[in-house]
Amino acid sequence: MTSRVLVRARLGTVLTFALAGMLCGVWVSRTPALADKFGMREGDVGMAILVWGIGAIIAMQGLRGVMARLGGTAVLRVAAPLTAVSVALVGLAPTRPLLYVAVALFGMTFGLTDIGMNAQGSAVERSYGRPVMNSMHAGWCAGGISGGLIGSFSASAGLSFGETLIGGAIIALPLTIVLGRTYIDDRAPAASGRSRARLPLVVYLIGALAFVAFMMEGTIADWSGLFLNRELGATQSVAALAYPLFEAAMLGGRLVGDRVRARLGTRRMLTYAGLGTAAAVSIVVLAPATPFALVGFGLAGLMVCTVVPTTISVAGSVVPGRSAAAVGQVGAMGYGGLILGPVVIGFLADAASLRVGLGLAVVLALLIAASARFVPARRFMVVATEPDAEPEKVRLAA
Repeated sequence: MTSRVLVRARLGTVLTFALAGMLCGVWVSRTPALADKFGMREGDVGMAILVWGIGAIIAMQGLRGVMARLGGTAVLRVAAPLTAVSVALVGLAPTRPLLYVAVALFGMTFGLTDIGMNAQGSAVERSYGRPVMNSMHAGWCAGGISGGLIGSFSASAGLSFGETLIGGAIIALPLTIVLGRTYIDDRAPAASGRSRARLPLVVYLIGALAFVAFMMEGTIADWSGLFLNRELGATQSVAALAYPLFEAAMLGGRLVGDRVRARLGTRRMLTYAGLGTAAAVSIVVLAPATPFALVGFGLAGLMVCTVVPTTISVAGSVVPGRSAAAVGQVGAMGYGGLILGPVVIGFLADAASLRVGLGLAVVLALLIAASARFVPARRFMVVATEPDAEPEKVRLAA
């Protein structure tokens, strides 16, 4: 594989992460407008996010065999454009039942896009022979920022929830098709006969950590706007800024996250990330006014940013030749956290307040800090070489 092809694949993968983040940012930042459009309470919004997560899990688990046989590249080339189309359908939904149908389709296509682009990122990372997954996820943050700003500007301009989502879909659709040409093949050798073998236990241990990490990150991202709007009285345009601020902080952290991981080691970095996130979310929960909460959301993004990319990176390196299957399994378990989180937060908000609900993120962050010692130590990462060459192995810090 030439360096030119590899650089193009890395750029294409980063931009794919960015487009996915943009679509998610548009959706999340206009959550208050969605609630107003259909007269939803916090629990109803949580149910919509639940439907989205269930759709993602069904697609991830149902097509796991396809992913193992064809690789993440083939799935991603189809799923990414369909994600843009499904976002437009969410914006066009005229009634709550049709909204749930559209949201389920959005979840299914987005889930496949998510594991496809992470599998592609893992293939690029192995080809580089050093950690680059955090920089891939930095693309997601940049896209999340742009999507959040689109949401904020559209709210200020008086655009509806539907108009905002359709606009985001129009931007993303042609770009996802073009980027599909930049990906590298991540399929395992056909002769290995291992695609049907059971994944080792270590993959499920990493998936459990991803479950907690996704639940924590999703809790902060999905409920930040409603927290500012309904608990602290911020306007919709100001509340929409919470998500891009959170993503901006994550972007900064992820741009240096690979170097931090190389310096501190995986376990120590995850421990510090969990403790720092717990402190930052505590600021949010105790905030007396909007500015304090915004500072807390920013600090939370800076602290939590490396957790999810690191779990995906480790998953992609522990089972040589079956990276797409391992990443898919960890991703599916992680999305289980996205399913459970909105439901728990929504019910806690209905029963008490969103302050109490967001307090769950503090507990989750501490759980990540305590669980970091179970992350596999000094696993080898297989580096892609020429088809007939013997793979080189690079040792990663624990």
